[in-house]
Amino acid sequence: MDTAPPLSPTDRSTVRRGSARSRTDRAELYAVLDAGLVGHLGVVLGGAPVVLPTGYGRHGDTLYLHGSTGAATLRAAGAGAPVCFTVTHVDGVVYARSAFHHSMNYRCAVVHGTARVVTGADERLLGLQVLTEHLAPGSWAATRQPDRKELAATALLALDLTEASVKVRTGPPGEDERDLAAPVWAGVLPVRTVLGEPEPDPLLPEGVAVPDRVRGRRLR
Repeated sequence: MDTAPPLSPTDRSTVRRGSARSRTDRAELYAVLDAGLVGHLGVVLGGAPVVLPTGYGRHGDTLYLHGSTGAATLRAAGAGAPVCFTVTHVDGVVYARSAFHHSMNYRCAVVHGTARVVTGADERLLGLQVLTEHLAPGSWAATRQPDRKELAATALLALDLTEASVKVRTGPPGEDERDLAAPVWAGVLPVRTVLGEPEPDPLLPEGVAVPDRVRGRRLR
């Protein structure tokens, strides 16, 4: 089990709008990050902000991010440019009696910091294992490990979770009292992400069954 001190917001990570929705329990930060598959990495390139979807995985208080060594965003981040990394889950569309109070139920984590390039052989393998297991649990041990050429083509960054914030909205719409009697439906339309039936690669040799590490995720 992960144990760590509460989040201690900095000036950059302090939630100002809707501050009542801010969370300070670091376990909630871990939960939001661990439940996602893709985050968004923001960095300034050539004087303009660039935000791109990025694969990631968490190990303790470290996020590992990866991509091609040719990716300009990763090169800039690895060179010391400040970065912002976000993960968001939409849990529901909130319908209100007024257009103004329509909203979403969500969980969002925002991480600020300076990433470092992972160069040590042992940590590179650890980081890639963390990334693989985050995306497809059980696959690291079940598949071929990266070879030297593949490792050379992969950029791996580590981002510390010291400066992070979590914001969560739940529940029904917040309404003005003047609208409560209006005959307009209000409530929440839940949004859920589900895993479907596995679709085998057509090039699989005959007789290779869907393993429990794949099928079991769908049944959870």
